[in-house]
Amino acid sequence: MPVSGIVTAMNLEAFVLGCGGMMPLPYRHLTSVLLRREGDLFLFDAGEATQISIRRLNLRWKKITAIFISHMHADHVTGLPGILMLNSQVDRDEPLYIFGPPKIAEYVEQSRRSLDMYINYEIIVREIAEPTVVWEEKEFRIRSFALRHTKMCFGYTMEEFQRPGMFFPEKATALGVPRGPLWSRLQDGQPVTISGDITILPEQVMGPPRSGRKFSFVTDSLYFPEISNEVADSDLLICEGMFEDALLATAMEKKHMTARQAAQIAANAGITKQLGLIHYSPRYADKELKLLLDEAREVFPATFLTRDRMNLPIEFVD
Repeated sequence: MPVSGIVTAMNLEAFVLGCGGMMPLPYRHLTSVLLRREGDLFLFDAGEATQISIRRLNLRWKKITAIFISHMHADHVTGLPGILMLNSQVDRDEPLYIFGPPKIAEYVEQSRRSLDMYINYEIIVREIAEPTVVWEEKEFRIRSFALRHTKMCFGYTMEEFQRPGMFFPEKATALGVPRGPLWSRLQDGQPVTISGDITILPEQVMGPPRSGRKFSFVTDSLYFPEISNEVADSDLLICEGMFEDALLATAMEKKHMTARQAAQIAANAGITKQLGLIHYSPRYADKELKLLLDEAREVFPATFLTRDRMNLPIEFVD
């Protein structure tokens, strides 16, 4: 029976901390999504009341490794001071990284000074002014890409690299490779030598490489086709769908998207698996959001409405 490669499959899941836009409602916090990859937490935007959802979901806020801010509008950053203060209530040993467009450093520093915050850990703020890889580890990377809003704005993707193929122990045994460290080396992509001079290559005992997973976060922006290139092949795309079709002119004026336009991005984005709409206009009560969902599903059937504190596992395809 085939067994997995040496790289352990990591759990990956997204938590919608807030799905609203512009202003918080009693039943809808402002936009924020947290991505958990095994023990690491990555926060995308921090709208007002972000920490409330973190507490209600019983997430370990001290494990937030980095925060990625899309743009400097209040409904995407007003929860950040609370997060900074919250982290001072635990024994945090690791630095907290914050990425965002210009003025994010000023906002963090002014908030600390004006509120006389007690901060007992290192905060590292890095401003970005153009698309770039903002975070990279052995198994994945997080990169930014440009959106088109009234301020400089970025979307983000978390992309896992390819995983090793399936390891077939029966093939290794047939080739004379003894069970133990040599099997691990083959699974790690290294050739091994047996019987003094016989070289066994990984491809002789391994299946083809397997894909990783991809998460994409898009808000706020005008619709433009190139977004699809950035989020292509996403296993989960979280994208603003602020307005219905009837308000397309309003969306264009405010540099936002309709739900149908969000669905068009997903439909054009290769093999995108799921689209979760977010950042709804406060003009829509919860019952009225079905209008946005119906319009989006006409273009991309695998669309759903995000809700505060929704948990979204992201599974491997193979």
